[in-house]
Amino acid sequence: MSKHYFLLFVLLTLFSITGIAQTNYSLQKSLQTAKNNNPVLKSQHYDVDIAQSDIVTAKLRPNLIFGFNYIGIAAEKNYAPNTGFFNSANTQTNLQLGKVFQLAGTRKNKIDFASQNSVLTQKNYNEIERNLFQDVGLKWVDVWAAQKQLEIVKKASSNLDSLVIINKVRLKNQVITETDLNRTTLLANQYTLEIRKAEQNLKNELVSLKYLLGAQEEINIDSSDDFVFVLPSNLEDFLQEALDKRTDALASKSILDVANTNISLQKSLAYPQPELGLIYNPQNTIPYVGLYGTIELPFFTRNQGEIKKSNYLKQQAEQNLIATQGLIKTEITNAFNAYQTQKSNLESFSALVSRSESILKSVKYSYLRGGTTIIDFLEAQRSWLDIQQQYYDSMQEYRISYIKLLYASGLINQIAQ
Repeated sequence: MSKHYFLLFVLLTLFSITGIAQTNYSLQKSLQTAKNNNPVLKSQHYDVDIAQSDIVTAKLRPNLIFGFNYIGIAAEKNYAPNTGFFNSANTQTNLQLGKVFQLAGTRKNKIDFASQNSVLTQKNYNEIERNLFQDVGLKWVDVWAAQKQLEIVKKASSNLDSLVIINKVRLKNQVITETDLNRTTLLANQYTLEIRKAEQNLKNELVSLKYLLGAQEEINIDSSDDFVFVLPSNLEDFLQEALDKRTDALASKSILDVANTNISLQKSLAYPQPELGLIYNPQNTIPYVGLYGTIELPFFTRNQGEIKKSNYLKQQAEQNLIATQGLIKTEITNAFNAYQTQKSNLESFSALVSRSESILKSVKYSYLRGGTTIIDFLEAQRSWLDIQQQYYDSMQEYRISYIKLLYASGLINQIAQ
């Protein structure tokens, strides 16, 4: 019986461990997971499949056209002797089989247009990915910041909890007054409330990140990730990288390619598309065979409106490319400058953090030995907490600027590969 209980205990333990298992996500792993699992991205990918289906349609040739006419003599007095209405001597049947012929490279231009549209759809999908990756990156930083906020509040609370225990003993020994203990206890209680608030905020941020990743299991982030990616060394290199590889720049160039192929297609559609075929025509028991052809006479419409529109679409695409390149230059410049500023600010804060740690330890040591008041200690504690929060706020801003620089340069798509 004891063996059965032991086995049951082992199984329950294993299931519990499996149930609470979490996957830690670095920034790169988060981007890669979102690329494969994000529900919105999965929906958008159907646009790529739909555009590729249009290529299949463009390659199809026109179906054969079958025609049938049957006429008979209306007046019975004109019938052949001893015959009825349906007798072949009184009827004419016209059977024709033909096909529309696409001239002036119409089929080729349709295929080219559909192919360029497919390329454009893929580029637009990549741009949707880029925007999603920025959202994922920024949310990852939000989770990291929530974790750090919880850590520093817990650390501050731990410092106060140990001091509360010490002060209770010191009050019992009449080394301090009850006021000193009350002040310490009050601040410790405040930190307890801050911990609850920080824990809930972290849970909320993790839920939001989990949705963006499309993850099913419980997740956490790898807070040790230092964002060590290879970046261009100067602004000009960043700018050139973005102009060459950023997805909206590639999409704008692709729009221009689509516009050019559309001009060729609309010009080819200006030519009439003839229908040619064979005729088999039995007339009053005498069979006839022949050819037929029909063609639209382009006296009035020669697709002038669509040709004119296609030229305007090309001009619009050219202007859109210029505007996109200008936007890229602006965004890269701003993102690079913000990154450099936040990097410098973070370096300045590092010295303040270590200094505040030393001051807090020194004041706490002095307070416990009666060399200073509880007010001085609590002030040092608040100052330490403020600097910790400012430091991690600065690091958060630095990481946000890093993500935005990756986004602005288009490098964020490469990291997600």
